[in-house]
Amino acid sequence: MSQTELPPSAAPADSTRSYWTDVTPQALYDKCMTVARNLWWSWHPEVINLFRDLDPVRWRQLDHNPIALLSEMTPEQLAQRASEMVLYTRINQAHRRLNEYLNNTNTTWGARHAGVLGSMPVAYFSAEFGIHESVPIYSGGLGVLSGDHIKSASGLNVPLVAIGLFYDQGYFKQQLNTEGWQQEEYLNTNVEEMPMEPARDPKGRPITIEIDTRDGRLLAKVWLMRVGRIKLYLLDCDVEGNRPEDRELTSRLYGGDTRTRIRQELVLGVGGVKALRAMGITPGVYHLNEGHSAFATLEVMRERMHDDGLPFDEALREVARRTVFTTHTPVPAGHDRFDGKLMEEHLGPLREKLGISYEQLMGLGRVEPQNEGETFCMTVLGLKLSRRANAVSNLHGHVSRRMWANLWPWRVEEEIPIGHITNGVHIPSWLAYPMAQLYDKYLGTEWHIRMGEPGVFEGVYNIDPGEFWETHNALKSRLLEFVRRRISRQCRRRNEEESLIEAARNVLDPNALTIGFARRFATYKRANLFIRDIETICELLDDGNRPVQFIFAGKAHPADEPGKKFIQEIANLRHDSRLKDRIVFIEDYDINVARHLIQGVDVWMNNPRRPLEASGTSGQKVVLNGGLNFSILDGWWAEAYNGKNGFAIGDGKAHIDVEKNDQRDAEDLSRVLSEEVVPLFYDRDAFGLPLKWIDRVFNSIATLGAQFSAHRMVIDYTEKAYLIAAGGVTSEMTQR
Repeated sequence: MSQTELPPSAAPADSTRSYWTDVTPQALYDKCMTVARNLWWSWHPEVINLFRDLDPVRWRQLDHNPIALLSEMTPEQLAQRASEMVLYTRINQAHRRLNEYLNNTNTTWGARHAGVLGSMPVAYFSAEFGIHESVPIYSGGLGVLSGDHIKSASGLNVPLVAIGLFYDQGYFKQQLNTEGWQQEEYLNTNVEEMPMEPARDPKGRPITIEIDTRDGRLLAKVWLMRVGRIKLYLLDCDVEGNRPEDRELTSRLYGGDTRTRIRQELVLGVGGVKALRAMGITPGVYHLNEGHSAFATLEVMRERMHDDGLPFDEALREVARRTVFTTHTPVPAGHDRFDGKLMEEHLGPLREKLGISYEQLMGLGRVEPQNEGETFCMTVLGLKLSRRANAVSNLHGHVSRRMWANLWPWRVEEEIPIGHITNGVHIPSWLAYPMAQLYDKYLGTEWHIRMGEPGVFEGVYNIDPGEFWETHNALKSRLLEFVRRRISRQCRRRNEEESLIEAARNVLDPNALTIGFARRFATYKRANLFIRDIETICELLDDGNRPVQFIFAGKAHPADEPGKKFIQEIANLRHDSRLKDRIVFIEDYDINVARHLIQGVDVWMNNPRRPLEASGTSGQKVVLNGGLNFSILDGWWAEAYNGKNGFAIGDGKAHIDVEKNDQRDAEDLSRVLSEEVVPLFYDRDAFGLPLKWIDRVFNSIATLGAQFSAHRMVIDYTEKAYLIAAGGVTSEMTQR
């Protein structure tokens, strides 16, 4: 069973089957396909379960892709399967619920609070969107955050359109060889099995946009993907008329060299604005999610100068007033930079239409405009051409103001105009169905529409501890089944001995404290920090009375050799006899793996080098699923931890010497784990319940559930940024 599926016993009885006797197989098939082609289904467990029941084996093999599944069936075969599994009413119900969701918008939060955006929506640009594992156009946290953002915008009915790129090979599939070294494989995506269609202009014609560069014209077609009420437009350079190398331009996410990157970002930013114009969409706000799309501002300026006769300086002010910019990383390498030659090659024609010199263009992307030795930075462009800029956590806001203070040398650091809106997660996408049932029972069904409001989860204290613990352990057992299946598959692929494959089928203990760690394996995230004190860790893992076990997953960028070495170091711990199958590494981390982990672990560990974690959202996903966070006081956890709702590694201070800092954090990690986490987990009453542990979980849910939801996040963006940029009146974020 995957993601938040219902168990078969939860399937509703088909009490109105006679109603369907006159429905043709084709009509039934069309209803299923209509539901499958809107990713609304991906956060509704009843619909997920419906697709799974059509063919559970193929559902898993096809990465939970309903279009691929339906494409293998004829309408007659679908009708036969629906008859055998009594699915008629469930199909009708899913189709009806989708239509109601799309059409019943008058009572939504957006209808009441975001009306000014109705005629001129927010245009939300992002280089990746992580919506579901069956749509592989994401790599990690930024993409999943973007996906959660537009899903919550859909639920709240905030008028928004999204713009990204379609990567037909996506991000790489990960396998580890016998030495534990990461291997990358890219697979082509079958467009016909994706929930998308050609985007069309007001006259119904498919759209292809053109971008002029010094060395020729770039073409991109535009796809439409429906995510609930939100339309996501994806640009694709695999177009006849492009040169062979340009047809491959959008094939891979974060692939290629610097020239590939600037061309991708040109397509995303400039091409995205051109696509909106071709479709007759006039945004009231431009939200640039990270610097990758910052070229969009230049194209919007060109439009205003051409359409309205504005001079350059006035166009800049007008566009900046309507632009919201979100920066996501305090790591210098995370900010794209391009030299002057690349800029002139790709932006030269646009620069001429803007009527500015090469020096003026480069100055827009430099901290020091006249410094010819400084390259063009996309983050600097985003900050200069927006009037509302934000970091993604409170601490990240402080770090960003210090990082970019030289852009405003006349201001003290506290007055640098970069605010913060802390990230959140789309609860329906990440909450396990059994846990959602528990909340329905104790919080009332209204919590679904109030999940971003303070206090909505305080009723969690009324949940029976025994009932909660039983639910959590069922989810934990499901996680271990998933892990064993994946680990044994990894062993078979490596042609390992049958004894090792058999051991993999029984790896991990359902009664042991289970800690999860799944991240992008960038070195600052310090995935191997816990084994700096390997002797203490071995003692904890080998304790027969209070055992501990770890589940790891994550990818390193193909060019990140140190990150790959971290993976190898952890993956090869399986050969250490002292650890006795207490540490496993799951290959090919994706949304599906993440969902299983965050729904089943007891503890989520996160130990970045403070203050380099801008926010981090994986730990937020654990909260409502009944796990506890065990983390460095960085990113979101620095503003979330209150001493009673999880565990802290360190005291929020960082030593200036990196080696000393890492050693100090490693020692504190081992100490807190052995002195606080393990004893609390194994402190049981006469019935075997860890009541103090459960109380801490309830504190976590009550204090963090709403605060770190994507619904709260999107409401914050709407009230503190979108409405102001569009001309509405509401509370201000730090601005200039």
